Amino acid sequence: MEYNLQEMLFMFFGGLGIFLFGIKSMGDGLQKSAGDRLRDILDKYTTNPFLGVLAGIIVTILLQTSTGTTVITVGLVSAGFMTLRQAIGVIMGANIGTTVTAFIIGIDIGEYALPMIAVGSALLFFFKKEKFQHMGQIIFGAGALFYGLELMGDGMRPLRTSEYFFELTQSMSQNPILGVVVGTVFTLIVQSSSATIGVLQELYAGGSIDLKAALPVLFGDNIGTTITAVLAALGASVAARRAAAAHVIFNLVGTAMFLIILPLFTQYIFWITDFLNIEAKMQIAFAHGTFNVANTLIQFWFIGTIAWVVTKLVPGEDSIVDTKAQHLDPIFIQQSPSIAVEQAKYEVIRMGDFAKLGLDEARSYMETGDKKHAEKSAHIEDALNSLNSKITDYLVQLAAVDLTEHESQQHKTLMHAINDIERIGDHVENIIELIDYKTATRITLSPGAQKELTEMYDLTRATLEKSLQTLASGDMVEARQVIEMEAKLDMLERQFRKNHVVRLNTGECDGQAGMFFVDMLSNLERIGDHAMNITEITLEDATNEVSV
Repeated sequence: MEYNLQEMLFMFFGGLGIFLFGIKSMGDGLQKSAGDRLRDILDKYTTNPFLGVLAGIIVTILLQTSTGTTVITVGLVSAGFMTLRQAIGVIMGANIGTTVTAFIIGIDIGEYALPMIAVGSALLFFFKKEKFQHMGQIIFGAGALFYGLELMGDGMRPLRTSEYFFELTQSMSQNPILGVVVGTVFTLIVQSSSATIGVLQELYAGGSIDLKAALPVLFGDNIGTTITAVLAALGASVAARRAAAAHVIFNLVGTAMFLIILPLFTQYIFWITDFLNIEAKMQIAFAHGTFNVANTLIQFWFIGTIAWVVTKLVPGEDSIVDTKAQHLDPIFIQQSPSIAVEQAKYEVIRMGDFAKLGLDEARSYMETGDKKHAEKSAHIEDALNSLNSKITDYLVQLAAVDLTEHESQQHKTLMHAINDIERIGDHVENIIELIDYKTATRITLSPGAQKELTEMYDLTRATLEKSLQTLASGDMVEARQVIEMEAKLDMLERQFRKNHVVRLNTGECDGQAGMFFVDMLSNLERIGDHAMNITEITLEDATNEVSV
């Protein structure tokens, strides 16, 4: 049988592109339909490894990519929202969740692909409501997925008569390790295990490869999908690299186990095929599902061991700080409101320390240009938002019980303080964005501007630190020092703005550098204002206490 190599390649790679686009479109639609709360699911519902597995399954089904789930998980570990053990559970769940795509592919509805694309397009273009838009994305994505598979299947059909391909599949049947390597490399190239498994389903359904050769390729696909997470973790925190290493170990160990029992596993697939009377594509889907579910059930009990192994494999100090709320025990709200107020105060002070740390990371980013400081600052901003929500909820519950006048005043102080601390985090985020802009546009500050910016940073940092000390102690002397420091900040900002105009007029500084400089001054001065707000409400609290 003659075949046109160019036509085969065009159909295969064109179909692969449509397939990948369909997967992304379907995942985006599902994610938006879920209210874009996938990160919250992973943050809140991973208190133990079992819940982590369930969360990993749900989020991966919604994202339609186990890599996406793993990357989010690595970010949460880096930010201190999740422990390594919890992350390993999520990664296991992600491997199960990604099998859903193979089952979707296994439903042979390729002939309806074009009508699905038409319906999805109609919902996207002719309906304005978000609900219909998201549904359109899901239907369009599913249609594109099946249409891409059809094209790939048609493109690969001539391979059944290719002597070279026949010899390769024979080699994989006799040497399973070769099949694992082929699956790993293919997934490495395509960067999507769903796509490579879809190709495998088409080859198997078309009779181009037998089950004994297909299963090792399937195992290799699972190994290949870990590489993206590994690449994402390179240069990241120790915790991120450990989470990526756990993903690799999980799939390597699973592949090794199933290669040992490959003849038995092959017989199981033949048995379930006869028992359920399923088609060829669904056979691969069941093989994929069984592999990942069984692998998780076996290795779930060794999560502690896996965590220990990756800790040894990836040595180093874990720089992650615990950003979860530590003092907000709800039992104190009813039993002892006075203790609850104190606990909330400790948590607000911790939140302030994170804001201070974020400012430090922004400064380090300014001085070194190292992205890791920007990433850590972003994690701290996430922590500030999370703590703001949790402390606010706690204080709202606390407001519902009887408080003394002193406790009510403290409660008011804390409510104001968390808002100001959260706003400080927002200004730090603005500073990071300004530094990104400076780097992208190659702005260079004059020595005078750099010196003034450093002086402004130093005073802002000192003002914030003194304000947090005042919040902790209620000391009136420290409070007055904050007022004086903030007044100096205002004075410096005005003076430095004037100096900036002089530099512009003399040509020492250009317009772009000047805009950056002024915006940096403004954000630092606003941080000082919020530090002042915290002090003023603390001072008011202390004054009321003295008058009582």
